[in-house]
Amino acid sequence: MHLIDKNVLSLLTACSASRRLLLRQTPHLRNPTLLIGDAAMPLVTPVTPATPSPWHAGEKQLQSQTGVAERMEAVGSKVLRDHLPEQHQRFYTQLPCIVVGAVDAHGQPWASVLDDRAGFIASPQPRLLTVSRVPDLDDPISHGFTPGAALGLLGIELHTRRRNRVNGRISQLDQQGFSVAVEQAFGNCPQYIQQRQLNQALPPSQPARPMSTHLSALDDAAVATIRMADTFFVASYADVLDDPEQRQVDVSHRGGLKGFVRVDGDVLTIPDFAGNRFFNTLGNFVLNPRAGLVFVDFASGDLLHLTGRVEVILDSPEIAAFEGAERVWKLQVDAAVRRPAALRSRWTFEAFSPASLNTGTWR
Repeated sequence: MHLIDKNVLSLLTACSASRRLLLRQTPHLRNPTLLIGDAAMPLVTPVTPATPSPWHAGEKQLQSQTGVAERMEAVGSKVLRDHLPEQHQRFYTQLPCIVVGAVDAHGQPWASVLDDRAGFIASPQPRLLTVSRVPDLDDPISHGFTPGAALGLLGIELHTRRRNRVNGRISQLDQQGFSVAVEQAFGNCPQYIQQRQLNQALPPSQPARPMSTHLSALDDAAVATIRMADTFFVASYADVLDDPEQRQVDVSHRGGLKGFVRVDGDVLTIPDFAGNRFFNTLGNFVLNPRAGLVFVDFASGDLLHLTGRVEVILDSPEIAAFEGAERVWKLQVDAAVRRPAALRSRWTFEAFSPASLNTGTWR
């Protein structure tokens, strides 16, 4: 009889029943494996004192404050990889879009979405991801695209709620696309991802779209977009040991019911729900309180990009006032870019995530 490592068992409990979990015996391995989504990992891989921590100081601080530090040290060495397993290589080839986080020359993080026909992303090698297009010139992430620049990537399949995160550096860049050398890859559970079906993917030679608008403050249209959103993506980064050569950029998904993001002037207040306890995003905020957000209008293809300064709040009456919130964080918007019809794809809403239905709104 095989026993499940207690640290891994705690991770399964933390991610709730909405995650598809399956234990199986793998014939060619001595140890049983754990499937999280489609990713198999050994259950009893030892962690020794000599094993480098998979977490940086900001992530470890929040893990310690929430009482999961020891558990995450064991879990992290099993879940975080320096390559894409074969099933994740295949996953990226079927995606019609990818979320990208980048940092501009002024140190501001930005998030965006690149889309095209399925097949425009490939992983010819486990440590390499290629994308056969580059950001449009008016996309704020384009200012962070230089050879060797750190990027965060999120592959997300909205109709199945599958997702996979990759962090790495641009190893090749030209007018046709770019390649990323994978430094870290890991799967995430489907919590808070609303189900949507791809309606159409327009060809690259679509008619000229309206000009983008740069904002120094949120206007009424931007506020309306944010208040109606049930989804956004957030980019963050940290220079480990204050060394830009060790920069780690991350981009992740956030979801809830419409109205889960509150807007007061140029300040957004955002609940942080129960998750995997990795604290990748909030851990980056501890070391570098900056964020780039993108709100997507899935019906029109409009994108609203924001960048600004972050405050993480661990103890406040606001947390208790929002059902499902364990923390909140605030974004002081410094700049915004509105890009009408920026996406070639359109999606139709189908259903809220079961996890989202267990959360509240600010109304």
